[in-house]
Amino acid sequence: MNYTEAIILGIIQGLTEFLPVSSSGHLVLLQKIFGMEHAELFFDVGVHLGTLVAVIIVFRLEIKKIITALVKLISLAGPKENILQKVEADPQLKMALLIVIGSIPTAILGFLFAGIADRLFASGMITGLMLIVTGLILWLSRRPQASEDQARSDRLTPKNAFIIGIVQGLAIIPGISRSGSTISVGLLLGIDRETAARYSFLLSIPAIIGAGLLGLKDGLLQTDLAIGTALLGAFTAALVGYAALKSLLQVVKKGRLHVFAPYCWLVGILAIIFSR
Repeated sequence: MNYTEAIILGIIQGLTEFLPVSSSGHLVLLQKIFGMEHAELFFDVGVHLGTLVAVIIVFRLEIKKIITALVKLISLAGPKENILQKVEADPQLKMALLIVIGSIPTAILGFLFAGIADRLFASGMITGLMLIVTGLILWLSRRPQASEDQARSDRLTPKNAFIIGIVQGLAIIPGISRSGSTISVGLLLGIDRETAARYSFLLSIPAIIGAGLLGLKDGLLQTDLAIGTALLGAFTAALVGYAALKSLLQVVKKGRLHVFAPYCWLVGILAIIFSR
């Protein structure tokens, strides 16, 4: 992989990690176009960590509030009942708990799929089919936002957080958009747009960190890629990802997530055709 390819793949990762069109699916297809017989795991980990930086920057204030609230809770720890009352009364602590709940099924599914991940990423057919599925999920989100008394942030319950976590875990399959599927499912569960988007991206932080740490060791052992090339891809992904994330938040706010569905269907169909 040369610098030009690293920049192109970094741009694609930055755009598709946040725009609901599946970053993993696009990386698989582009690596095939560039003639790479096997997915470059070390590079994939690098660009995903680059987009993680973008999430942290965009949500830095909320992340700071959550961490501050957790530190305060630990310092004032008392009886179990008091802790539960404090978590219920503090929105930041409640969000932290919901992130933990959503991360549990994501982690379990990640471990279950780990053994077949290489085969999934090697299949252009699976990628194409899953892009079509992503398009269907996005299309379902096109219904008008429910009225104020029907779609509320308090619909983000532990049960719904767990469901969204399952959906995020399934997004390990290339072609399934993590952001698109988790936000869309959040909307279908009656969560308001801004809360669904915010939770989706905050939930992605532990998932990306976990996947990055697990993949980094194997990636380092399997790669002969220059560190500078990987860093260039990661930097490009972070820069482009920041702009893409800010744009997507506006798209979700306007209830226009479904406009990406036709693109997913088109790319999915082309992937299936050319994988034969």
